[in-house]
Amino acid sequence: MTEERPAGTPVLRRMNRAAVLDAVRRRAPEPVRVAELVRLTELTRPTVAQAVDDLLAAGWLRQVAPEQATVGRPATRFSLNGRAAPVLALDVGPHTVTVGIADLAGERLATIRRPVGRRGARHLLEAVDEATGAALAAAGLTAGQIAAVTAATPGIVEETTGRVLFAPSVPGWPEIDLAGRLRARFRCAVTVENDANLAALAAVHRRAGAGTLLAVQWGERLGAGVVIDGRLHRGAGQAGEIGFIRPTAVLPGPATGLPDPAGDLPGPAGDLPDPAGDLPGPASGLPDPAGDLPDSVGDGRGPLERAIGAEAIVDLARRHAAGRPGSRLARATDAAAVFAAAADGDPMAVAVVDRVAAVFAEAIAPAILVLSPHAIVIGGGIARAGAVLLDAIARHLAGLVLTPPSVELSVLAEGTVLTGAIQLALEEVWRDTLAGC
Repeated sequence: MTEERPAGTPVLRRMNRAAVLDAVRRRAPEPVRVAELVRLTELTRPTVAQAVDDLLAAGWLRQVAPEQATVGRPATRFSLNGRAAPVLALDVGPHTVTVGIADLAGERLATIRRPVGRRGARHLLEAVDEATGAALAAAGLTAGQIAAVTAATPGIVEETTGRVLFAPSVPGWPEIDLAGRLRARFRCAVTVENDANLAALAAVHRRAGAGTLLAVQWGERLGAGVVIDGRLHRGAGQAGEIGFIRPTAVLPGPATGLPDPAGDLPGPAGDLPDPAGDLPGPASGLPDPAGDLPDSVGDGRGPLERAIGAEAIVDLARRHAAGRPGSRLARATDAAAVFAAAADGDPMAVAVVDRVAAVFAEAIAPAILVLSPHAIVIGGGIARAGAVLLDAIARHLAGLVLTPPSVELSVLAEGTVLTGAIQLALEEVWRDTLAGC
């Protein structure tokens, strides 16, 4: 049964427009007919028709060619005019800047990726400006047409101001007013957010139900976003900085009492180097990553990042392959090559991946015991590792926590942060649009 709502007063007409526009948004990108909007909004047909006319005139909707009908006159359909309020998102990293532009329905209009030539805030800003200009040109838009901007950045971000308080991977970055710089260029709502938090929002958006989620961004750096009952948890502002967890100094191996994956591999004893001896720790004579806080190297990385970040995985693989020039690991140039070798059953690669999974599991087990998340979703470059890493992490977690969560790889991989930034910018647009429609 529909409810008759008078459409004569400005306030009621605005409410009706907002209800109709929201209904069209929820059906996007599929076009809808007036009859469907009547059902979705519970408004009368004349009221819906009036709202549709108003939204067409304002540029929020566009008319779609009618479907071919077998009997009678085909019904006219309507859909969002995506270019009425496009949004721009940035994923600003120490080595790469990625800019994406999406229309009102979330359809991607342009994606531009640019390397950062040299380390430091000034060079990063140059890459931001160049990539942003290229993305606008690719989408055929001007800065004045962008309705909202979200920028993802490494480091700790002050929620109320968007100031970057701490970003050790980018020297000088906290001194830059990124939000102010973007507002001056785009003259619209600008949000600056931690990159791992945006990855968490993208991950939870793709999952059914709320629950508790730990979304890990894992590449050269490691960070995480915590979502509880569908809402981002910030704590005192530093929630999710897992890269600064101190990993166990002595990693699994014969001396620890933990299972030694190298011992399970075919071949005589000593045929493979002991992975526990190949990772930093007191027994190895190599620097102990657990002793690197505060930052003594100057690269801004935390202990866990130094132990199992993408570069550390490659370094560990090469040390495993030392003296074995025929090994696939000796030729590994990135973490993907290590995981590919492990997936093919290479014994040394399997041992490396198992060591990495063990360190990761031990590092985050306390967080799992505290938060009891329903799932851990891994994004970033390491998300392309596949089942070989997932299975190893799940196996090690099983012995460290009471109820192991689901461990998943993000289907978005390196695009997780940009997707989350676009999503947040669209939410900003819709919040303002539906309030003032």
